[in-house]
Amino acid sequence: MNYSMDIQGAAALSICESTLICLGDLGILGAADIVGILEDAKSAHVAVPVQVSSQTDHQAVHNLIDRIIKGGNALKLD
Repeated sequence: MNYSMDIQGAAALSICESTLICLGDLGILGAADIVGILEDAKSAHVAVPVQVSSQTDHQAVHNLIDRIIKGGNALKLD
C-alpha cells in the first residue's frame, strides 16, 4: 500500500466509525447491528483469491476490523 492509500484509508475509517457511532447514539442501530456491519466488512477480506497480489493487505484489513470489533470503538455495550 502506498502513502496516499494509507491516508485515504484512515479518512474512510474515521468517517465510517463516526457514522456508526452516530447511528448507535441516535438509536437507529443497536450494538448487534453495528457488529454485524463490521463482521460483514471483515469477511469481505477473508476469501481473497490467491492471484490477488495484495493478499497481505486484505489480511491486515481483516485484522484491523477484528480489533475494532473487540475494542468496541464504535459500540456502547453498557
